[in-house]
Amino acid sequence: MIQKVVVAGGGVLGSQIAFQSAFKGKDVTVWLRSPASIERARPKFERLQAVYLSTLEALRPLCGSESAYPRGLVDGLRDLRAEDIDALQARVQKAAESIRFELDLERAVQDADLIVESVAEDPRSKQAFYESLQPFLKEDAIVATNSSTMLPSAFAQGMRDPSRYLALHFANSIWQNNTAEVMGHAKTDPAVFAQVADFARSIGMIPLELKKEQPGYILNSMLVPFLMAAQSLLVNDVADAETIDKTWVLGTGAPYGPFRILDVVGLDTAYNITKAIPGTEKIAAMLKEKIDEGKTGVQAGEGFYKYE
Repeated sequence: MIQKVVVAGGGVLGSQIAFQSAFKGKDVTVWLRSPASIERARPKFERLQAVYLSTLEALRPLCGSESAYPRGLVDGLRDLRAEDIDALQARVQKAAESIRFELDLERAVQDADLIVESVAEDPRSKQAFYESLQPFLKEDAIVATNSSTMLPSAFAQGMRDPSRYLALHFANSIWQNNTAEVMGHAKTDPAVFAQVADFARSIGMIPLELKKEQPGYILNSMLVPFLMAAQSLLVNDVADAETIDKTWVLGTGAPYGPFRILDVVGLDTAYNITKAIPGTEKIAAMLKEKIDEGKTGVQAGEGFYKYE
């Protein structure tokens, strides 16, 4: 059973994976490269704590109903009681207090059952992390990449034990959008694949098992072309971001348009994905300009939109 979890990286999704795992009772350590990285990560965890508490509080008047609910936090509302919400909020507080930040990689991973790599969406950064990780892994440790677009086979040959390496990709806002795509490579041990699917289930996710490798998995195979199409409309001056978002929301009934989604994903991640796609230089330049201005999305308070 996977109990001790290390998340390498404290970005948008790294912080969510760590917090959700701690909320579900896992022993969680977050490895970061520098004291400055820890200071940048702390506000993300504080925000998640506040979001979890407020989301649970909003469920009080809905107890006993058939309303929609955050699937990563509760199993339903029909049998939920006020005292259950109190207990869940106490669990949020405990999770926030239990997460450890560690700069020493050896100390962070020495007893880890699962290491979730969530470093920058850049192949060189990931390769460098894997190279430094190998000497410190215990024999039965599992390593999973949370890469949005890269295939595990691209890095498997550098693993001490490729059979214990695979991909585990989460959607954003995982306490609500509780999907976990599990994708192995040709040498992934089926038993390890099953263990990781069970882990996803144990932290409130719905494991979505891919039969073979696919760049972008299932979700991003559909999402990335959609976001690229929207950005192409913007950089080619067809319409502004607000109008494009309004068109999508009004025309489909979706809660968010593509530029709101980009702000949630984070423009750093969007930029790293975009610059690897041929023919997207104008879009990459637009994203880079915003990043250089510090407008990286919701976490920064501004991206294509401003946020409090």
